Amino acid sequence: MKIVETEKEFNETLNTNPLVFVDFYADWCGPCKMLGPVVEELAGETPDVTFVKVNVDDLPEIAQKYGIMSIPALFVFKNGEVAGQSLGFQPKGALKAVVDAAR
Repeated sequence: MKIVETEKEFNETLNTNPLVFVDFYADWCGPCKMLGPVVEELAGETPDVTFVKVNVDDLPEIAQKYGIMSIPALFVFKNGEVAGQSLGFQPKGALKAVVDAAR
């Protein structure tokens, strides 16, 4: 799963992919570390969705823009707009439901 490194790259990802799943995380976040493999597994099962990670410590302007106050925060964007979100550790089924609802 790709880690977005700049705000420009984030915006380009949203603008060039119809469905984007964004995992907002931080390296020090325990629940984020636990969620990583779950998101990776979901990414492998949904090839029509682009999966990326955004480190909120490295890109605070993006976190601020979307009102990220706690992590992990998981957003699904459809055509560049927020179409679904989930906060905290969630099982794969719950994350898949968020993706499916955004379709």
